[in-house]
Amino acid sequence: MSNRTFTMIKPDATKKGHTGAILGMINAAGFKIVAMKMTKLSKEKAGEFYAVHAARPFYGELVEFMSSGPITAAILEKDNAVEDFRKLIGATNPAEAADGTIRKLYAASIGENAVHGSDSNENAAIEGDFFFSKLEQF
Repeated sequence: MSNRTFTMIKPDATKKGHTGAILGMINAAGFKIVAMKMTKLSKEKAGEFYAVHAARPFYGELVEFMSSGPITAAILEKDNAVEDFRKLIGATNPAEAADGTIRKLYAASIGENAVHGSDSNENAAIEGDFFFSKLEQF
């Protein structure tokens, strides 16, 4: 079976109307969407999702931002999915992101960087299962 990764189109990109363009880039890069939903995270759920960062100084701001508006969560499938998706989204800081990447095109700052992408196969599975039951993953 192909490798899977998890992504979220964040509130900033959603508010600016970039969801369709970002999904288009994901499809054009050869990813198959095997689960997807638009939702809004409560502060509690955003805090739970980002619990790994709870001790970091930006945690409170991150939780506020991620609960500020709707997001689109998706599980993507492709060989080498995690690494290939990290290349597609670009560096966390859009000023350092390569031309043509999602963050170079749609992110405003390190904090409002348009999209989340899992950093490992293990985290991709954990993050995907956070949003989707096994009945929602195809």
